[in-house]
Amino acid sequence: MRLVLAVLMSVCLSGAAFADATCSATAKDKKLAGAALKSFMTKCEKDAQAKCDSDAKAKNLHGAAQTSFTKKCVKDASGV
Repeated sequence: MRLVLAVLMSVCLSGAAFADATCSATAKDKKLAGAALKSFMTKCEKDAQAKCDSDAKAKNLHGAAQTSFTKKCVKDASGV
């Protein structure tokens, strides 16, 4: 239980790392719309998923802790 709590706390603190470069903010800065926006967001979210998965693996997370970390990480990175 303590491990899960520690992981959730670190997730909350690591969310600030994506605050400046979220997918949504970048798309807005580039003034994307329509198909270009959809394509950009899809690629950006896939890239964020891959990075978050590797971060979870590096932190040796498994099960619910990994799922929670990855979900929060992708949400923070995409800005959705």
